[in-house]
Amino acid sequence: MMSFIEPSTLILASVIVFFGALTQSLIGFGVAVVASPLLYIVNPQLVPVPIIVMGFAISAMTLFRERGHLQFNGLQYALLGRIPGGFAGAGLLLFAPQAILGLIIAAIVYIAVILSVYKVTAPINRISLFIAGIFSGIFGNIAAIGGPPMAILLAGQDANQFRAALSAFFVFSSLIALGILAAVGLVEIKHLWLSLMLLPSVIGGYLVSGLLINHVDKNKTRTATLILCTISATILVAKSIMALINLN
Repeated sequence: MMSFIEPSTLILASVIVFFGALTQSLIGFGVAVVASPLLYIVNPQLVPVPIIVMGFAISAMTLFRERGHLQFNGLQYALLGRIPGGFAGAGLLLFAPQAILGLIIAAIVYIAVILSVYKVTAPINRISLFIAGIFSGIFGNIAAIGGPPMAILLAGQDANQFRAALSAFFVFSSLIALGILAAVGLVEIKHLWLSLMLLPSVIGGYLVSGLLINHVDKNKTRTATLILCTISATILVAKSIMALINLN
């Protein structure tokens, strides 16, 4: 069972996932944006399937906590968009070299950071939700980072409604993503074992967030998270460029 990952790698991945889950539980995003570039550096097979499962788990727990604030207005159009976007992302996973995927993941993280800093907004309607769903599907199936396009649309909502709506979207969109990846042969038994082994870190991060949520400055935590995301994406860019140079 452990032949496909070194124990030291698993421990490091568990620590990364724990802090990603802790961050998401505190500020509404983080498990994928924080963890994906770092996990891809640690071991590329940890992205996207295990991190999608981690995202599903933390979203399900958050949705349960925020269920009283859920309004599912129009999210079905975004979920429809996840399907063509998901197949496009899966196609890139199948045919793009690992180093190119590393650069794409880093670019997605940079986009997420820029959108978070500038708080870009867009009107909410069927078309914008569907388009956001397409981009969410592409980003989500490559790097498990499907949040930024949806976060743009939902940013104007009350914080509890924002977390509830985003969590509901991720619960369903994670299942769509896993279904598409399985259909094109990108889900293996080892990915499910890895997901199972990392799940305690997600639960731990969520539980610890409950103890800290009233004692941390969310703005400082958010700023520190964005800085960490930028650093980890930059490291991934450097590693990917070196890999491309070595290929040539």
